[in-house]
Order: sequence, then structure tokens, then C-alpha cells
Amino acid sequence: MNKPQSASMYESAKKIYPREIGGRFANLSKIATVTLLGLFYAVPWLNWDERQAILFDLPARKFHLVGLTLWPQDFPYLALLLIIAALSLFFFTALAGRLWCGFACPQTVWTEIFIWMEQWTEGTRSQRMKLDKAPWSWNKLRRKGSKQFLWITFSMWTGFTFVGYFTPVRELGAEIIAWSVSGWTLFWGLFYGFATYGNAGYMREQVCKYMCPYARFQSAMFDKDTLIISYDENRGEPRGGRKRSVDRNEAGLGDCIDCQLCVQVCPTGIDIREGLQYECIACAACIDACDSIMDKMDYPRGLVRYTTEHAVHSETTHVLRPRMFVYATLLLVLIAGLVTSMATRTPIILDVIRDRNSLYRELPGDVIENIYTIKVINQSDRARNFIVGVSGVDGISLDGVGDGNIVNVDGGGVLSLPVRARVHRDNAYGIMVIQFSVTATDDESVSIQEDSRFLGPTP
Repeated sequence: MNKPQSASMYESAKKIYPREIGGRFANLSKIATVTLLGLFYAVPWLNWDERQAILFDLPARKFHLVGLTLWPQDFPYLALLLIIAALSLFFFTALAGRLWCGFACPQTVWTEIFIWMEQWTEGTRSQRMKLDKAPWSWNKLRRKGSKQFLWITFSMWTGFTFVGYFTPVRELGAEIIAWSVSGWTLFWGLFYGFATYGNAGYMREQVCKYMCPYARFQSAMFDKDTLIISYDENRGEPRGGRKRSVDRNEAGLGDCIDCQLCVQVCPTGIDIREGLQYECIACAACIDACDSIMDKMDYPRGLVRYTTEHAVHSETTHVLRPRMFVYATLLLVLIAGLVTSMATRTPIILDVIRDRNSLYRELPGDVIENIYTIKVINQSDRARNFIVGVSGVDGISLDGVGDGNIVNVDGGGVLSLPVRARVHRDNAYGIMVIQFSVTATDDESVSIQEDSRFLGPTP
């Protein structure tokens, strides 16, 4: 009796061999790839005021962004930046689909450069397919080995550059040359290099299809007025091959000659003629491919093009619709708020904590005293002197600060100082609001004030 054959629920992903194509969108993709990668690899080497211009110094708990230094207390800025980034994604997705995925996503950019290296070492699409099917030989070993050498070298340089954003890149380079790199630094460099090698070299479109959450929820941001890459079915069908001399109208054919070039150039291996699919990353390679065929056939361009679902069905398209105004308004408000907040940001933080263990103390000479702990955080890169003051009640004074009420705080340092505020009994009654102030001695505009309470005898 024959045993029933078990059906497999899984199938190995077939390797996609994207065909190289030229055109306006291909040129834009190349410009984006070179620009973004150039910035990634060059920025860590730029200096500003004798330090690295962009450096996320985690051990020192400070982020250097050109002339600005941010501290853990500035976390709201990071949260605001993330909100702005999310809203920007919503705005551009609602406007023109997955532009981010097609031209600026790190996965797309690094995959593009890895494919260039593969094309340079292994040849065109047909040559790569033939090479993979051929038995191992010196030619195959040489080509595959050259590709792996370029991939691994580029991946390791990527890992080195990534760590260079968190450790001064010149010091990191010297440590590598001297073989004195710390364990965690080495780990993160190798980890990011390996991730680049695996994601851009082998996983490629699988990351976009199965790992990226954006592909799954993009439909929630699309509507019939969103610009997407579409195949004009009314114009293209029925498709069929023909010579250029054949009159398509007499043959009863549409403009699509079913050449499959749009499928061959797609980095995710989909057929755009089957409609909008979540795997589409909007790289527009199929537009360039189809336009090139239309030019050869002497047909009008645009069989595959950026358009909207409404336009495809000859309906009115409304690009400027309510959701676009909502996204744009929120973005403008948040960006304006971020810029204003950072422009008016004071590089000091003052925190005043009143001693809760006692209401007040009566001193000789009819003096009422309250005890406080003040914390001064200097968010600048250099040590500064500050004058600590108090006001709000006639005759109030501070004790315990020092000569001239001047304190010195290191750059990025925190000074915790117990102080005593004193007022004559004639001016101290009940609960009164007082103001502590901290002002830089070298720049009076660098000043901050904090309210607190002063307790005195009940009148």
C-alpha cells in the first residue's frame, strides 16, 4: 500500500536577478544612493570646534550635533523628532506612496550598492543566471570570490563607520590599527557589518516582504487619490507579442507586448500588471523599462506610470485633500515648535527642592530660615561660573553658596548645593513664593529662574 505523500507548507524563496535598466527614475535612484551613502560614510570624519561634528557619546551621556550638544534632559527633543519623522512618513505616503522605500530606505540603498558590486563582478542578469547554474570552475570561483571580497570589505567598513558615530572615529581607527579595540566596540562593529552583509547581500527583497512592518500597514495610508505606480489595463490589454510593423488596432491588441521586462527589472520580482501589491517598493524601475519599450515600438509613454486609482478609471483626482492639509498643518506646527524651542533653549537647568523635614527655623536676631537643595546642570561643553540669586521677598538672602554667590560647574556637570534662604521675621509670614535664579557670569542672557515656597510664622 502506497504511503500518501506529505505536502510541504513552505517553499524556498527563488533568487531574484534584477535586470539593470536606465532611465530618469534609475538616474534619480543612483543620485539618491550615492548621496545618502556618501553622507553616511563622510559625516563621522567632519570636525567642529576641535571635536567630531556628529557624535553620540553614550558614556558621557551627550549628543554632539554640529554646534549643538544635547543631554539626557533634552530627551523631549528626540521624542518630537520621532513624531515629526512619523508624520512625514504618513504625509509622503498619502501623497505619493512608498517613495521612502524606493529611494531612501537604508535597505534599498545598501541593496542597490551590493547589486552594483554583483553586476561588476558577475556580469549582466543573464550572465549571473548562467554563472549560478554552471558547475564550479576557476572562472566561477574567481567571480564569486571577488564579489564576496567586495561585499565583506564594504560590510566591515559599514560596521566601522556605524560605530564611528558613537566612538570618535579617528580614535577608533587608531585602536583597530593597534589591535586594542574594546569588546563591545568590536561586537557592535561586527554585528552591524554582518547585518549589512546579510540584509543587502542575501535577504534583499525578503526584508521588504516579510520583515518590514511598513509594507503591512501602508494600505491604511493609501486612498484612491494617492500617487502609485500603476499599469494602464485599459490601454495595455489584451497584451501580446508583435513586430513593430504590426498595427495593434488591426491585430486587436493593446500596447503591452508582454515582453516581461517590467518583471525582470523589479527588485522584488512582482508583476506590476497584476495591480497594486504590498511587495512593490515604488522604485519605478518598471516605469523606465516600459517607457524604453514604448519608445522602441513608437507608442506613447506611460503604459506603466505614476498615477492614481481615480485617474486610471478616468475619474477626478484630488491631490490636495483634507488628510494632506491635516498632515501638513501638524508637521508645520511641530517643526516650528521644535525650531523655536531649540533656538530659545537655555544651556542650564535649575532644580530647587525644599527640605520637607522642617517647616522653618527661627534664628537669633528674629531671622526665619528655610533650607533648600538646588541642582544646577551646565549643558555647555565648558566649565562656567554662575551667580545664584533669590528674590520675591523683601530682604531675602542666601547662605551657603560662597563668596559673591558664585559657583563653578563643569561642562556637562551637575552641581548639587544645599543652601539656606533667610528673611527677617517682619517680612516672613505664612506661605510665600520666592524665585531662585542662576545666571552665567560671562553671559547674562544665559539665565534661568525657578519658583519655590518660603514658609514663615502664621501672622
